[in-house]
Amino acid sequence: MNLLYYGDNLDVMRLHMKDESVDLVYLDPPFNSNANYNVLFHEQDGSEPASQVVAFEDTWHWDQSAARAYEETVEHGGKVADVMRAFRTFLGTNDMLAYLSMMAPRLLEIRRIMKPTASIYLHCDPTSSHYLKLLMDAVFAPENFKTEIIWKRTSAHNDGAQGRKQHGRIHDVILFYVKGDDWVWNPVFTPYDDTYIEQFYKYIEPGTNRRYRLGDITGPGGAAKGNPQYEVMGVTRYWRYSRPEMERLISEGRIVQTKEGNVPAYKRYLDEMPGVPLQDIWIDINPLSSQAAERLGYPTQKPLALLERIIESSSNPGDVVFDPFCGCGTTVDAAQKLGRQWIGIDITHLAIGLIKHRLRGAGVPDDSYKVIGEPTDLSGATELAATDPYQFQWWALGLLGARPTEKKKGADQGIDGRLYFHDGDGDTKQVIFSVKAGKVQSSYVRDLVGVINREKAQMGVLISLNPSTSEMRKEAASAGFYDDPWDTKHPRIQLLTIGEIMNGKGVDMPATHSNRTLKMAPRTLQVSGKVRSRSKLTADASGLAAEELPDLFDGGEGDDIDATLRE
Repeated sequence: MNLLYYGDNLDVMRLHMKDESVDLVYLDPPFNSNANYNVLFHEQDGSEPASQVVAFEDTWHWDQSAARAYEETVEHGGKVADVMRAFRTFLGTNDMLAYLSMMAPRLLEIRRIMKPTASIYLHCDPTSSHYLKLLMDAVFAPENFKTEIIWKRTSAHNDGAQGRKQHGRIHDVILFYVKGDDWVWNPVFTPYDDTYIEQFYKYIEPGTNRRYRLGDITGPGGAAKGNPQYEVMGVTRYWRYSRPEMERLISEGRIVQTKEGNVPAYKRYLDEMPGVPLQDIWIDINPLSSQAAERLGYPTQKPLALLERIIESSSNPGDVVFDPFCGCGTTVDAAQKLGRQWIGIDITHLAIGLIKHRLRGAGVPDDSYKVIGEPTDLSGATELAATDPYQFQWWALGLLGARPTEKKKGADQGIDGRLYFHDGDGDTKQVIFSVKAGKVQSSYVRDLVGVINREKAQMGVLISLNPSTSEMRKEAASAGFYDDPWDTKHPRIQLLTIGEIMNGKGVDMPATHSNRTLKMAPRTLQVSGKVRSRSKLTADASGLAAEELPDLFDGGEGDDIDATLRE
């Protein structure tokens, strides 16, 4: 069974994952690159909740938590302890040491759960790759390092032209290690580039238009070499083939003589060649442009082709692929498409909702995987709301396919999420969402009416943990209806409780031309306990049926590139 965990990956690995149970690991942990993705979710007062910082700020700071992680690793001893002490001597107690202290125990757990034939691909950027390589050497042993892959992740930058006195930074690093001596390896080939084809496959066969090149068929002479000597097309040489084999190749048209007296040669067709064996510099996989069809808006999303290449080369169908920082689920998506089993972990409900949406869009049945660590009943939802209101908000919005709203100080007041739709006239319409985890009152409904009027939205939905009051229902009814182009009426203000949503009730809104529906079928739950905290995952439940989730972030990243590998 495929598994998707919500929680801290260190806790999940320690509590739930068995020794030697994984065939391939890909991880793209947050880089120490000063990219603060959490600014997309600032609270209106400018505060930054800890859960959001964990999810969207990839600069790690030396604090008590980092110090504890460092001490725990050092106290276990061994090569990893040695390298961590060396890092502290060299780096001091700074943010880079905090980042490495976070990574060390996770890499040790990953090694534990890897099978002897397993491989690991660690995706990082050049600011931390050299430190991570030393750490990986300590965890997996230097002889198990195989490749440092360079992936061109974007087109040219102006870094050096903006007064920074440096070269443009356009690549990421992927460190490839194995656990033992006998790892899974499936050769991957890339197409020849046009220049190479024109230079070496310059002959074109009349009639078939097949390109080919000519290869030498002579061999070293002498009895010790075992190559026979005889005449072929008027030329006597030592040949690589026996006389019967040579006659067969001639009859098939594979042996040609460009002109009388020339040494015959073997016709090697371009369409029979596998291509260029995969090298350690990858410039043929484009980054995701802002218009890419697979783009979900996740700030660090990687192309599906990148993960497909890694999975195809280092695993077989049916193998278990594991991503402990699965983000928007590119690894999960690629593994599913390629017939592998998969396990993914992420620390935010935002990411879990995205992955569920992505799998549903790919036609993956809800009952083909389990989501572990999400609320599965009202008591679990209540606990999440009490312990982490921001995660509760993202989770609640994800149940209905709504996107969280970027919150900046003084902007978008009263809006927790949005859902866009088209109902026939070509204009983009929207539903505004407000999420309330505590006591509810009629003023919340009046506020929502004011917001949808201000935003010129078509409808508003108030999601609450607690039941609405009679006064709230009166206020909602007085807001009237939205009439779609098919003369169907939909309440402008809708009140939905978490309990109703979990039992299958959705937003009453127009059907779309793409047949998108926001109403979910009732779920079948498989529960073995309650979720006590993100770090103590004891629930085992099937995932909620997530619907289409629009882009979470605006803007693009990178431009398309056009390049191929040379042989």
